[in-house]
Amino acid sequence: MSRVPSAGSQVVTLRTFSRLAIAIATALAAGTAFAQETRAAEVPPPQDAPYVGTVNIHVDASDTAQGIFRVHETIPVKPGALTLLYPQWIPGDHSPTGPIAMLAGLKLTANGQPLMWKRDKYDVYAFHLDVPAGVSSIDADFQYLSGRTDSEGFEITDRMMDMEWSKVSLYPAGYFSRGITFAPSVTFAHGWQFGTALETASQSGDTVTFKPVTYNNLVDSPIYAGLYFKRVDLNPGGKTPVHLDIVADEPKYLEMTPEQLTVHRALVTQAEKLFGSHHYDHYDFLFSLSEQLGGNGTEHHQSSEDGLGTDYFTGWKDAAPDRDLLAHEYTHSWNGKFRRPADLWTPNFNVPMGDSLLWVYEGQTQYWGFVLTARAGMWSPQEFLDALAMVAANYDRNRVGFQWRTLEDTTNDPTAARRSSLPYRSWQMSEDYYSGGQMMWLEVDAKLRALTHDQKSLDDFARAFFGVDNGSYVTKTYTFDDVVAALNGVAPFDWASFLHQRVGTLNPPLENGIAATGWKLVYTDQESAYEKQYNSRSEPSRHLYNFAWSIGLTMNDKGQVNDVRWNGPAFKAGVSTGATLVAVNGQTYSNDVLKSAIAAAKDSKAPIQLLLQYQGSYRTVPVDYHDGLQYPHLVRVNGTPDYLSEIIAPRK
Repeated sequence: MSRVPSAGSQVVTLRTFSRLAIAIATALAAGTAFAQETRAAEVPPPQDAPYVGTVNIHVDASDTAQGIFRVHETIPVKPGALTLLYPQWIPGDHSPTGPIAMLAGLKLTANGQPLMWKRDKYDVYAFHLDVPAGVSSIDADFQYLSGRTDSEGFEITDRMMDMEWSKVSLYPAGYFSRGITFAPSVTFAHGWQFGTALETASQSGDTVTFKPVTYNNLVDSPIYAGLYFKRVDLNPGGKTPVHLDIVADEPKYLEMTPEQLTVHRALVTQAEKLFGSHHYDHYDFLFSLSEQLGGNGTEHHQSSEDGLGTDYFTGWKDAAPDRDLLAHEYTHSWNGKFRRPADLWTPNFNVPMGDSLLWVYEGQTQYWGFVLTARAGMWSPQEFLDALAMVAANYDRNRVGFQWRTLEDTTNDPTAARRSSLPYRSWQMSEDYYSGGQMMWLEVDAKLRALTHDQKSLDDFARAFFGVDNGSYVTKTYTFDDVVAALNGVAPFDWASFLHQRVGTLNPPLENGIAATGWKLVYTDQESAYEKQYNSRSEPSRHLYNFAWSIGLTMNDKGQVNDVRWNGPAFKAGVSTGATLVAVNGQTYSNDVLKSAIAAAKDSKAPIQLLLQYQGSYRTVPVDYHDGLQYPHLVRVNGTPDYLSEIIAPRK
């Protein structure tokens, strides 16, 4: 017979249960903590101490047919447990993108005898082994199987290659990367020449041996090599060499006109005038002009990886949208490599990075990339204005995602999205710390000029913040407070609140910079010459038809919709990304047909009828839009200081 417990016994029962629950929770917590400690203990944490001996690494990069890099390392060791790491967190990517799946055929030996290895249970980038007694070095052999797809671009072709050391090396865990010395060598395809920040020790045939270097600097020193190669001196007569190392699909793409040479040399001159310093012994722009090798733009301290299509020089007149790449990556030698956010600096390449200050690292670099391109004469003043107008229009109409995300939150995108395509970019946003940060720094520049009656500017900040320790290329980290202090050093103001309002709140006023520099954003029914070029470039990320500021669509050259502006006219009508536009108002789709329909709808009440193919079906979508074609331009505001013209004027 059951019995209902009294009130007193119920309390005792609950108290007893509560104590039991607490005890169980405590035990579980202790067990979890123990498990986490066990996980962490399997990969030794990095210590700031020198590694014993020098790691010899040789890469056979001569296989241009199959794209296989064959690696041999001789690693000095001590008997006992050893963990080898494949780089995971890649500088410049700001994310854990090391292509571990492309490592294959790993074989470890000691004195000619095989050694068993085991991959870490929780960390696929770590390999554990036991070094037998009496063994002072081990050999590691493996292959890096480079990407071989047209959509991603190749890393090696029959005429050139881009080799990044982070992809073709293993290194011992438990040490700062700066404490491990590597002696690298490479065998190239026959007859190829190369460019790199590494210094050559010797060469025998097609094999080049480089001077020993710390592992952090090795990873920071990629190699471009090719059959058709040209080195151009960009700093003649200067104390510090700067070269443009060009590899191209054919010899004719290597040729520069005297005018092109002049503006590329001016880029170096204008950068050094801006920062008042340099932080490299020598600098190499590693520049590929190819329709096969993957396009690139990655910063390094004494070099940069820069990749564009073949017509950079030969199609110069129609290629303005590509010309800010070199300026952007060069600026990173000061901003990002020498001065680096404290949470982005890591002791080795398998410790997670923090990206919270990318709006300085990338945002201000994006700003200076535009400005230096104009100051060097690589852009005309009008091309600069038209490029900036397109950026401003995005934040005027096409970045509604700021209703739910802050600019600072977009610094998480390299890790969250890994630069993958997004279905609704205007709402999701994608690494807006670049261009959104650029717009904010434009406003900061204007504010500094206004506060000082045009006596000081962001140039003064750049010189004080990035130009310190001339000649040093030892990384100097910074925090948010350091940025604020440097701004106050130029012109006292409540910069902390100013920056927080732009990067840490919803709907930041990123449009303020245009007005503060004496200009305003307007829309007309005519594209600028710059936008026409931007939309017609053959780069994979381009060749789009941009109706984002009108009907709210962007499409590739095949009519496939790659973005729909959130809550824009097309979105409200039910158009989805991934759909293909087949016809407009009963006519077979083309860019000109859609343009004509949008223009005609301005004087009509009838919706624009879009026939779409999506998921195997066809449907007609009526889009109720009647404001005509909309393309952005910047125009002067009379009676205000023209700071923009001052900002892009070459420095004497």
